[in-house]
Amino acid sequence: MATRRWWKRRDGSDDADDLVPMDTQEQEELVRSLEQRQAHQSRRWRHVFAGFLLSYAVFLVYSSFHHAWSPWELRYHAYFMEDLPSPMVIVTDWIAALACLFAMKGLVQASNSSKKWMWYSFYVAMVVAVFWIYYLLKLPRIRWDVVWLPLGPLIASALSLYVDHTLVKSMQDISTLRGYMYNFKSL
Repeated sequence: MATRRWWKRRDGSDDADDLVPMDTQEQEELVRSLEQRQAHQSRRWRHVFAGFLLSYAVFLVYSSFHHAWSPWELRYHAYFMEDLPSPMVIVTDWIAALACLFAMKGLVQASNSSKKWMWYSFYVAMVVAVFWIYYLLKLPRIRWDVVWLPLGPLIASALSLYVDHTLVKSMQDISTLRGYMYNFKSL
């Protein structure tokens, strides 16, 4: 699609022999508009996924407060009543929420140094996942309805890394297109 935009028809016909390259100013305008649209879309999608991460972090904080006020009332915490002390569940929920907030901060900042926050999030989520998997395996029977406890923060942080990678890659593609434009000028 983008290749077709680099060429325009001389007389408006569909004949392939009539294709001529776009002039330099048209190429510049096209690349600039692609850069602006990509920047706008990047901000939008980063904020959408950051909103999801914030919602999940708020849910985890709510879960920990609910557990502090009435321990073992929530079914997904009650499975671990015999194996875990109550404060440990609260701390683990807070750590999982912290992992989501790290990922959110990395997404919203959108710079090269922000990627470190997403990796911090991933490492913290790995610790939370190992913790919950250990206690899931100690249960007499595996409860599939609580598999989100170990996998939720891990998937959230991995998803933030994927979204960042995808958005950065699309910007690199536009930069490559700009490089091709300048290469064309030198030929």
